[in-house]
Amino acid sequence: MSAVLPGFRLDLTGLDTRPAQVWGGVRLVPLVRPEPIADLRLHQELYEEEYTGVPVGRRASYHSYIPHGFVADWTRDGTPAAAYGTRLDAPAGTASGAGAPPERIRVRTPRRLAKRESRTRLRFLPLHLSLEGYLALHFGGPSVAWEQWSERALRHGLSPRAEEAYAGDRVRGLADALRVFELHPGQCGLVVYVADAPAGAFVVPHPDDYRALHRTLLLDLYGELIHHYALLSAPVPDFRADLRAAGPIGSTADLRAAVEGQERAWAAFHDGTMAGDLLDAAYRARAVHRLGRFTLARFLPEFKPRRENHIGEAIIDEHGRTAYLKTFRLSEPQVRRGHLLDRLAAHDWHLPSAAAALGLTEAQLGVRLEGAGFGALLRQDVLDGHRRAARGQRPARRPAAGAEGQHC
Repeated sequence: MSAVLPGFRLDLTGLDTRPAQVWGGVRLVPLVRPEPIADLRLHQELYEEEYTGVPVGRRASYHSYIPHGFVADWTRDGTPAAAYGTRLDAPAGTASGAGAPPERIRVRTPRRLAKRESRTRLRFLPLHLSLEGYLALHFGGPSVAWEQWSERALRHGLSPRAEEAYAGDRVRGLADALRVFELHPGQCGLVVYVADAPAGAFVVPHPDDYRALHRTLLLDLYGELIHHYALLSAPVPDFRADLRAAGPIGSTADLRAAVEGQERAWAAFHDGTMAGDLLDAAYRARAVHRLGRFTLARFLPEFKPRRENHIGEAIIDEHGRTAYLKTFRLSEPQVRRGHLLDRLAAHDWHLPSAAAALGLTEAQLGVRLEGAGFGALLRQDVLDGHRRAARGQRPARRPAAGAEGQHC
């Protein structure tokens, strides 16, 4: 199943925003469900082999640090589903995973990033569904054999494609923030900010699931931008409620109304300003699996340079409301790479047309492709010509007719 979901947006209906908690440069914004989703539950699988390779095509595979997976259980008649708890999978042929030399890297090779294990159970690798979707963006390379593209580009496309990320326990302050802050009653999610930049959102169907999966945020991956923000940023200010603006308070009811007004004001500020680029953006989404009345999908942004861009995966119900969500913020270089690939694909990989649409010369686009790490897609003589043109140098003089020379 890989159907396009037109007009996809993140719909957090049913989730209430609670006041943020601050630790150094990390701000955690809790998300609470007054009415939990009972017919979909998530639990965790831990893997001893943290380096994993997953075949994703005839001649392509996805390799990454994958320390755990999620298992989704649902019911077909709307009755409550049970979460079966965390499970530690041992390698085949061993009782507990012991016996392999500790200096070796054990590699798992599951067959798919998302695999149905029974009629009402799906195992998937959290966040890696969306990361694989980003890496597979226009992976086949040029769709038309224009003369500028190298033989390697036409035969192998963008293989291999690689991006760097940091595990959550490498993001300064995140482990302490998750450890010291209390969980709210009914909490089913969290938005993580580092230096007040949205680092990622995590939502699950049920409070019991969230309590079990809260610490898995340290096993998630975060982009280079977030890692640098955590390392270099100063502590962020805490937003404290000021009840003096609510007018005179003469009773407990007045105090309660003032507090509720401050909570509503904070929620509106967060949802409309702090998380606006995450929640209001339009995404390109594809359905991955059907889970009864729910759908597991992954999504990509529109790749707008100098803006926040998030990739992610979500489980949505039949009304489009979010039951599960996990997002990853792309760095500016990653956004530029996605933007360039999108523009090339939109113009059938014809360099002059793509350059004109971007307001560049063909030479400038060629140099930009090289700067983005796609220089190997161009023929070497074409790339050399673009470099000379970009430096304002004249192209090398061709040998006169009849002159001796070597030609490729």
